[in-house]
Amino acid sequence: MITLRNLTLRRGTKVVLERANLVINPGEKVALVGRNGAGKSSLFALLAGRLHADAGECEIPPKWRLGEVAQQMPDTDDGATDFVLAGDLPLVQAQQQLAAAEAADDGHAIAQAHLALEEAGAFDARARAQALLLGLGFKPAELDAPVNSFSGGWRMRLQLARALMCPADLLLLDEPTNHLDLDALVWLESWLQRFAGTLVVISHDREFLDAVTTVTVHLDHAELTRYGGNYTAFEEMRAERIAQQQAAYAKQQERIAHLQRFIDRFKAKATKARQAQSRVKALARMERLAPVLTASDFAFEFREPANLPNPMLALKGVACGYGSTVIVKGVERTVLAGQRIGILGANGQGKSTLVKTIARVLPPLAGTITEGKGLAIGYFAQQEMDLLHADDTPLQQMVRLAREVSPQAREQDLRNFLGQFQFGGEMVHQPVGTLSGGEKARLVLATIVWQRPNLLLLDEPTNHLDLQMREALSIALNEFDGTVMLVSHDRALLREVCDEFWLVADGTVQPFDGDLDDYQRWLLERSRALLRGGVAPATPAPASAPVPAAVAAARAPAPAPASRRDDRKAQAQARAKLAERTRPLRIELERIDQRLAVLARERAEVEAALSQPGVAAADIAELGRRLNHVAAEVAMLEERWLEVGAELEQITAGG
Repeated sequence: MITLRNLTLRRGTKVVLERANLVINPGEKVALVGRNGAGKSSLFALLAGRLHADAGECEIPPKWRLGEVAQQMPDTDDGATDFVLAGDLPLVQAQQQLAAAEAADDGHAIAQAHLALEEAGAFDARARAQALLLGLGFKPAELDAPVNSFSGGWRMRLQLARALMCPADLLLLDEPTNHLDLDALVWLESWLQRFAGTLVVISHDREFLDAVTTVTVHLDHAELTRYGGNYTAFEEMRAERIAQQQAAYAKQQERIAHLQRFIDRFKAKATKARQAQSRVKALARMERLAPVLTASDFAFEFREPANLPNPMLALKGVACGYGSTVIVKGVERTVLAGQRIGILGANGQGKSTLVKTIARVLPPLAGTITEGKGLAIGYFAQQEMDLLHADDTPLQQMVRLAREVSPQAREQDLRNFLGQFQFGGEMVHQPVGTLSGGEKARLVLATIVWQRPNLLLLDEPTNHLDLQMREALSIALNEFDGTVMLVSHDRALLREVCDEFWLVADGTVQPFDGDLDDYQRWLLERSRALLRGGVAPATPAPASAPVPAAVAAARAPAPAPASRRDDRKAQAQARAKLAERTRPLRIELERIDQRLAVLARERAEVEAALSQPGVAAADIAELGRRLNHVAAEVAMLEERWLEVGAELEQITAGG
């Protein structure tokens, strides 16, 4: 087992772990979670032996073999299969042992080497390596292609396959899903569920963690807390623990305030001096509990669009691609106000190309795109630096944007706005090129929010966001009044935000009449058909009416029934009308909430003033009148809040 005892780990001046304790049992599958910058990767480096503890003990069985994904980009002309095979260290050692024995012409050593090769599974090693590559999305024709012929994302998949090839007792995976599309992600989940060794994984994909892990370790404020269960179970248990801590903290604060009031009131009186002194000692002895911050440290919202054109845009016979290379063609789609569209498809099928064409980054190679009057697009590119300038600072980026969108914006307004996205103090002057991936993503979100778009085009917006930031993005998208088109491998985000899907496959864009579970089933059926050498099904079969693989394979692509398309258009139009109808009520509710917050602060100030010793009678009377006025206004506002809420609920329920 892995045991950490009173372990302290520092990186420079930062304390990553302080007197941390943890036990991981053999065979457990552990999710390591915590906000970005908490030190998860540093803990991985400690487990891998690249870092050493500053204090305490870290015990790992010395005979355990370690598997880990190398972070550097591979640079070699070796074939893909040979590169993956080199990750099987027992096999490589057996091969080297055989070569040395043959060079020495030592018959006994040759026999021993052949025995080692058999134990290492040499006879089916190549087939196992190619199965890994096929599972991760490589095509049969690419199995022996040179490593340097692949793009960066595919080379990182090769590094993942190489790590999985090693028969490890301890497997460390740091964000293994970042470069995977949904079909490869589903395959990896299945592989890891069968993995017999100990697994520790860092990931911001909650559905992946739920499917793979059975233990969750939370790294927060240099402490490690172990929870039994997957990520969803961890959230529930942590929420319960936080509630208990908050109750204990509130109770302690009441006790502290009571003791302090007694001390302040009676410390100058001779008859009460002894009792006051005993309470001073009690206050000093009391163990202070830290306040629990339950809210996410990152929250934002998209501003209300200036208008909602309907339809947003119409694509007629559109072909998308680069130069003379067409990737998707014949696109006939209409985007309506209020739609929430998830764009599905394997890597390389043209999802990003389609989004770039709609975002005006790429011109259509054929056909026409008709935009609604007043269309304002907010575009999040898969590579954030496509939208940012490395030498700029966040403040310079916003100043340039404000000149184009809002000339009246002052520098202080821009600083305050950046503060909402966690760019405070001197950070607004830090060059963009030196920011982390998560910080760049937040800056891109800030620029999008500032522009008040009515159509959001988001291409893998969560790649560098931690779980708290993804939750904030999901909430903001669900509250957004405009239209959303989303490309993401984060299934939780797709489920929470999208109510319809487009499928980009085989050079076409078609409506997908199903949910993500249907899509995963279709991917599985498609991959099986391709491995059998048959024709892959072009369109998914609904889960309610399964279609045999042979029948599905023979079917030609079929467009969605016109009635279903009309239904979706009608639903989108209804959502847009409902949003317009309820907007005044939602604005009034927001104003009431803001006023209630002001009144709550005023009441707290008055009550604090009344609790002070030695308050004059006239002041007490004035404070009492203020308190009565506050209570009356609060009662009136709360009654109005209930009326507006009921009216809003009635409109929403009635459609």
